[in-house]
Amino acid sequence: MQTQELHAELISDKRDAKHTRKRNALKRIVANMTMGNDMLPLFADVVACLQIPMLEVKKMVYLYLIHYARSRPQLAADAISDFLRDLADPNPLIRALALRTMASIQTPQIIDSLQQPLARCLEDSDAYVAKTAALCVAKVWVQDRERIQSSGTLNLLHNLLSHENPNVVANALVALAEIYQRDGSDHLPQLVVEYSAMSKYLVALDEASEWSQAYILESILFVVPQSHADAEQLAERIVPRLQHANSGIVLTTIRVLAYLTHYIEAKEVVSRIYAKMEPPLITLLHSEPEIQFVALKNIQLLIKKQADMFKSLGAKPFFCKYSDPIYVKLAKLEIIFHLTDDYNVEQVLTEVEEYANEVDVGFARRSLRTLGRIAIKIELATDRCVAALRRLIETQVNYIVQEAIVVIRDIFRKYPNRYEGMIAVLCDNLAGLDEPEARAAMIWIIGQYAERIDNASDLLNQFAATFLESAAEVQLALLTATVKLFIKRPSAGQALLPRILKHCTEDVDNPDIRDRGFIYWRLLSTDPVAAKAIVLSQKPVMNVEGESMEPALLEDLILHIATLSNPELAGLYLSRRPAVHRRLAGLADGRAGNSRPATRH
Repeated sequence: MQTQELHAELISDKRDAKHTRKRNALKRIVANMTMGNDMLPLFADVVACLQIPMLEVKKMVYLYLIHYARSRPQLAADAISDFLRDLADPNPLIRALALRTMASIQTPQIIDSLQQPLARCLEDSDAYVAKTAALCVAKVWVQDRERIQSSGTLNLLHNLLSHENPNVVANALVALAEIYQRDGSDHLPQLVVEYSAMSKYLVALDEASEWSQAYILESILFVVPQSHADAEQLAERIVPRLQHANSGIVLTTIRVLAYLTHYIEAKEVVSRIYAKMEPPLITLLHSEPEIQFVALKNIQLLIKKQADMFKSLGAKPFFCKYSDPIYVKLAKLEIIFHLTDDYNVEQVLTEVEEYANEVDVGFARRSLRTLGRIAIKIELATDRCVAALRRLIETQVNYIVQEAIVVIRDIFRKYPNRYEGMIAVLCDNLAGLDEPEARAAMIWIIGQYAERIDNASDLLNQFAATFLESAAEVQLALLTATVKLFIKRPSAGQALLPRILKHCTEDVDNPDIRDRGFIYWRLLSTDPVAAKAIVLSQKPVMNVEGESMEPALLEDLILHIATLSNPELAGLYLSRRPAVHRRLAGLADGRAGNSRPATRH
């Protein structure tokens, strides 16, 4: 019934000079379409409204066309004559709107009829039409790259780089970057922007919109400085953008500065550039939580790249506020760990211990882990960390106790035979252990110090009672701990070991557990001396979790600051490295500025 009413309104011949009825009908159609109601039966009536010479009406009709044209490509083709008429309209807004709509529909008939108008709009005298046409070239390239290349449209797009309007230049740069990175073949050479051209673009930055400023800055990633002086000069010219109110421009500037530092030899200059990034990043921490999170995740990358960043400020600017969302708190906690050193460790430990008493269980657990990581990272703070963990265990909060056991296991691995006094405290809290990781950690401690725990056999028997119902990591830990007990105290372990080996080799389906059971059984049966040497061998050095990152991966991620390529914001690695990253690989080999043939602008 509603469709019939709208149809009647759209074809009404009643006198209406301002087309109020049709405008209201179109608004209702767009609203229904947005809510998912089927408005396709009105396709012909809506397209007929393109005859109305009003921008508001055309916007709604074009929105309708984009929504439905792909399901009815033939009906969309019937509107081509209306599109072409609007492309010749004296109003530049209508010309740009028609062009953008045609490029968005992307049916074969529309693409075919778009070629000549697109070339004409690229040379349009109006800057708004020209910058719209630039982006449309990138859209059409996805569907018909051969025609774009053979028709000379790509050359017209290159010509826009010398346009007097900075917003047009920015759109042309964006379109070219998209085209060259999407190509994925040798049809197009590597895109490189000339240093001299870049200097001209930077002069126009103050006149460009914020969106255009961000993309003009980003285009520096396609500049290959031919000398260290060129790189330093470019860096100095864009450093003032760090003070911009727009967080996108700030983060883009940081990304570009990080790229330029690859071409600068003087370490003091590089350190000075990174130091200038610190105040704007701290300022972003006073923004909305979402912006704070993006800033924090990128700060983590920068600290991994430049270890001395924020050292002068210390960890205090990153201390958590009670009102921070949990995702911001967790990001801050990671940065606090990286910035902890011998000078501020006392202050940090006091703060992190307080976090471990938070009501949010996830944050409290992560804080406990951070205490352990600090103890492993800074030996001078280990005694203080262990004392803090003891106090937290005494609270008798179950999840705190279980997390603390995992943390203390790692401390024992890093500093063997130093904190055995904690073993008695841990053994008093076995009753509440129900998490696999905590149970496995406690079993490891019992096995590692079996010769010093008088009732080690009884404790392991408690865990063995539920062996078949336990998680695989608990079963593996119990198997190894029982073998250690037998090797260190044969009389205490001789009753338990056969039972555990029988479970592992006969009652368990997990191949890892079964194979390890057979290995231990044969070792103990054939060569007990070798078994002792293997089971009680020197443990690998305990490293701090998350301290390092593969250099190539870090370089890629640094060049994608403020994008979804950050490992915490999206996927961990890129399926294809763009040309700019290949140039950095060449730079690392001493071939900067002399890479494969490039298209320069």
